[in-house]
Amino acid sequence: MKIKFVSLFALLAVLAISCKDKPKETETETEVEVVEETAETPITIEKLEGSPAYAEASLKITKPTAETVKATAGGIDFAFDVQNYELGAQTDSDLTGTLANSGKGQHIHFIVDNDPYSAHYEPTFKKELEEGTHYLVAFLSRSYHESVKNPNAFIAKKVVVGAESADAPDVDLSEPTLIYSRPKGEYTGDVTENLLLDFYLLNTTLSEGGNYVKATINGKEFKLTEWVPYVIKGLPKGEATVKLELLDKDGQVLPGAFNTVERTVTLK
Repeated sequence: MKIKFVSLFALLAVLAISCKDKPKETETETEVEVVEETAETPITIEKLEGSPAYAEASLKITKPTAETVKATAGGIDFAFDVQNYELGAQTDSDLTGTLANSGKGQHIHFIVDNDPYSAHYEPTFKKELEEGTHYLVAFLSRSYHESVKNPNAFIAKKVVVGAESADAPDVDLSEPTLIYSRPKGEYTGDVTENLLLDFYLLNTTLSEGGNYVKATINGKEFKLTEWVPYVIKGLPKGEATVKLELLDKDGQVLPGAFNTVERTVTLK
């Protein structure tokens, strides 16, 4: 009996040592899960749907009326007539909670020479413009910065402050023209998950067999054949580049200084 007891004890000791040295399977499983969690999320674009149409909204410029204006201290006076659209109101849509949304409400996107827009919540304001030739595009915007794309809700106008510029950009606002709107600036928190991609088109439509917009986002290309708002998903934190090009059916950039534009935005 004594010998059997010793043998059993020795066997248990060997088994204990063997189990101790054997690597745990759960450690390998944990390593796989970490790799999956840190994998890069793909950048995607989806059509944005659900916005109120505002089909009856209209925007007209009432000041200045002339093409040539004088430079004045404090800026040039601009005035707009807005109908069937309430500036300063929150857009009646659930999208105000998923996209970057202005707490000041609906507004006018005022764009000079296809530079980043300024937002205006009143129909009258002053704007400083350098002397020379400028191209103004303005349109109504929902509180979450989506443009109202009906033919009465925008204006496009050449404005000369003082005298024509010798080096004015090659722009004809009666020809197909791409105007950049969003994304813009900095994004923080939950809104970084859904960035509005929106632009304005003059004198053209988009289609599978015709003109289209190529969007290049952090190097990834997308072919956009519908003039609708889009949502960018999957962008990593940090700086992101967005390039838009208005192309013909053969993939060539249409003439016009504004038909290729690139911006940088920041996600925090």
